[in-house]
Amino acid sequence: MPISSIRLILLAFLAGFVALVVLDYLTETDKITPPTAEQNTKALIGGPFSLVNHHGQSVSHDDFRGKYMLIYFGYTYCPDICPMELQIMSDALDQTPEEILAEINPLFITVDPNRDTVEILAQYVPAFHEKIIGLTGNEEQIKVVNRAYRVYAAKEQSEDPDSYLISHTSYIYLMDRNGEYVTHFRSRTDPSVMSQQLQEIIRQ
Repeated sequence: MPISSIRLILLAFLAGFVALVVLDYLTETDKITPPTAEQNTKALIGGPFSLVNHHGQSVSHDDFRGKYMLIYFGYTYCPDICPMELQIMSDALDQTPEEILAEINPLFITVDPNRDTVEILAQYVPAFHEKIIGLTGNEEQIKVVNRAYRVYAAKEQSEDPDSYLISHTSYIYLMDRNGEYVTHFRSRTDPSVMSQQLQEIIRQ
């Protein structure tokens, strides 16, 4: 048999073998469900934290287990966005039936621990809703919880060291009874929409 014919046979055999390997690989990979965006987000957002509430009591993530956490990160000196988002959260809570409301821990976690003391939070948080719990801590504790929830917070330049603004993430996070991410609400979400989603999720 001519050498050229042998080469053609070997090439054909090799091509067939490669095709079988590729087919087998594709068949196997079809059986594996790729991680969804939601699964990826669940893995990224949330985690343990140790802070102090606006009553001066030390608390951790474990103290909120068993109920849903509705969390907003902001600061009391925020001129507009934070008050607006906290008001939206408060309005949504007011529109939520009592039996659902009892299953929610609404939290306001400061990104400005140097100014947002327990005393400041104790005056600020109840002005929005009686159920909202204000949380603060030292700088390291706030960094830990910011990292856990992928919250961006950066102090803006100011000539007065005691008067500055903070650029920060402005989402309201919903975590389940085990502290795992469920969903988030973007800035300026309609309170009625938020309330409806909370009811649908918690009643599942």
